[in-house]
Amino acid sequence: MEAPEPGFGSDGREAARAADARDPLASFAHRFDVSGTYMDGNSLGPLSEDSEAVLDRVVEEWRDHAVEGWTEGDPDWFRYGERLGAKVSPLVGARESEVAVCGSTTVNIHTLVGTFYDEVNSSAGGSAGDANSVSGAATADDPGSILVNDLDFPTDHYAIRAQLRQRGLDPDDHLTVVESRDGQTIARDDVERALREEDVDLLFFPAVLYRSGQLFDIAALTDLAHEHGALAGFDLAHSVGVVPHDLHDAGVDFAVWCHYKYLNAGPGAVAGLYCHEDHFGIRPALGTVPVLAAAPLDGALDVTREAGIDAIRAKSVALTDYLVALVDRLPDAFAVGSPRDPERRGGHVAVEHPEAYRLTQALKDRDVVVDFRPPNVIRVAPAPLYTGFEDVFDVAETLRALHESGAHEEYEPRSGGVT
Repeated sequence: MEAPEPGFGSDGREAARAADARDPLASFAHRFDVSGTYMDGNSLGPLSEDSEAVLDRVVEEWRDHAVEGWTEGDPDWFRYGERLGAKVSPLVGARESEVAVCGSTTVNIHTLVGTFYDEVNSSAGGSAGDANSVSGAATADDPGSILVNDLDFPTDHYAIRAQLRQRGLDPDDHLTVVESRDGQTIARDDVERALREEDVDLLFFPAVLYRSGQLFDIAALTDLAHEHGALAGFDLAHSVGVVPHDLHDAGVDFAVWCHYKYLNAGPGAVAGLYCHEDHFGIRPALGTVPVLAAAPLDGALDVTREAGIDAIRAKSVALTDYLVALVDRLPDAFAVGSPRDPERRGGHVAVEHPEAYRLTQALKDRDVVVDFRPPNVIRVAPAPLYTGFEDVFDVAETLRALHESGAHEEYEPRSGGVT
C-alpha cells in the first residue's frame, strides 16, 4: 500500500480520499465506535462491536450458569487463557504452547524477569538459549546485571529495580542502562558495547520506544545477547497488533505485552506473555484468567485476524509515511522525532514542537485526540483498523492552522506533573 502525495488544501484532501477509496482495510472502520479523529490508539484502542458482543455473551453466561460457566461457557472459561494464547500466538510468531494470556504487563515483567534472573544465577555451565540449561557468565555469588535503555517506559524499570531489591541487590550496581545519543533513539552499537563490556545476564528491551516510535530489530538484539552469554526478553506493548513478530524463530527467550493498545481489548484488559519452549522446565505457574477482562480481547482478536497482521503493518507504514511527509511540509517549528526509515519505525510518529502541550490541548478541543509526552512531543498513532489517510490529513491540517493562527496560545502552558 502506498501513501498519497502529501499536500494541503483541497488537492491534498482529495489525494487522501482517493487513497482511502483504494484501501483494502477501509471496511473495518465501521466496526469501531470512534468519534472525531482518534489518534491515541497506542495508549488505548476504541471499542469494537466484536469485543462488545463477546463481553455481552460472557455476562449472559455468568447470569445463566454462575459457577458452572467454568465448564459450560461457550467456550468454557476454564481454558480461556490457553485459548486466547493460541489466538494471539500468530501475531507474535510463537507456538501456541508458548503463549499465555494472564496478568498485567507489569506483573508479567516481575514474573518473567525474576524467574529468568534467578535461573541464570542458579545455573552452572551451559549457554544462553540452551534447551537444557539457562545460564550466563554470572553465578549466584556474583550476579550479573540486567541491560535496559534510558528511553524505556518508566514502569518497566520500576519493576526490574524492585526485582533486584527483593534479591538484596543494589539496582545502581545491577541495572546497566544504555544511554541515548540523541534523546530519541538507541544505537545498536551502544547495545553491543554494553553487552561486551558489562557482565550482563538479561537484556530486556521494548520492541518499540514509546516516545519516538523507534522499532528495534528483535532478532538482531536476541542474537547479540546470546553471543555474549545473556538471555533476551522484550516488552511488545507498543508493537503487538501493528507490527508482526517472529519470537520463536528469532530465539527470543521471553516477552510480555498488553492488549489494550493496537489490539483494542479495553481498559484493564488481561495481558500476555511468551516463554520459548526451550525454557518450559522453568515456566512459572499461572493463575486464573479474569474472564470479564479477557472477553473483549476474544472479539478484538477476531477483527485483527480477519484483517491480517501483514496487511495491518503495510497500511500502518503507509499511514505513518504519509504523516511524516505532511509534517515535513508544516512550518519549521515542527519536526519529526521518529525514525524516517519505516523498517525502524513502529505504529506512531512523534511530532515535535516547542508548544506541544498546548497544541495537544487545542487539538482535543477540535475533536482530534492525540497525546503529549514531555517536553515537546505530540504522539500521533494512526491505527490501521479504524484510521484513514484523510484522518491523517486532518491532523496535519489542524496543526498547521493552529500554528499559523496562534490559537493554541489561548491554552495554559504545562506546569509541573508527569504525563
